[in-house]
Amino acid sequence: MRYAPLPLAGMLLASGLGIGLPAPAMAQNDPAALQLIEQLRPRTRGIRLPAPADATAPASPVAPAAVAPGATAEPPAAVASPDAGKPPVAPPPVAAVAPGTTAPAGVAAVSITVTFPSGSANLTPQAEATLAPLGRALSSPDLAPFRFRIEGHTDSVGDAASNQRLSERRAEAVRGYLVAKHGVAPARLEAVGLGETRLLVPTPDGWDEARNRRVQVINLDD
Repeated sequence: MRYAPLPLAGMLLASGLGIGLPAPAMAQNDPAALQLIEQLRPRTRGIRLPAPADATAPASPVAPAAVAPGATAEPPAAVASPDAGKPPVAPPPVAAVAPGTTAPAGVAAVSITVTFPSGSANLTPQAEATLAPLGRALSSPDLAPFRFRIEGHTDSVGDAASNQRLSERRAEAVRGYLVAKHGVAPARLEAVGLGETRLLVPTPDGWDEARNRRVQVINLDD
């Protein structure tokens, strides 16, 4: 019996089975990629709930109380509020940034710690393994319609100008990896460097903090 050959485009070899699987299916079977997909989906904006049925109904007219001829109508007695004399309650604080990132609140974003050699923008094998779920997430049908900004961030070791240049090179390195290894369209990715200007973990100058050496991904269509 002869079988028609499977198309190579968009296919990946299933580990140890020799069975061709569509590339998006790999993201669906990858918990790390699925989590990134959920974090990078656009957030729901401004859903206006309908007003209650009686909120727009005209108020029933109330007849004024009858006043005897020559008498003066007494003003209604003031009713004390149960909260009178109590200090005002402050509203709950609103998060200024998205959780775990330095992105504005309400924006779909994720922060990923990426291992680079000191002072280098070369991706190590460990860095590529860390970025692989991101590549599968961005190339999935769920996120294919959207554009993203790849931000490079550094810690506060070294001078600010050097860290700015280094962050730009690292952002470009991550963008190049996502394009070359995962087929993400270049037009969907914008690389920028922010140096040490937005530390995830606030530290003094010269502080070696691995969590600040990271890449942040922001959905530009959110």
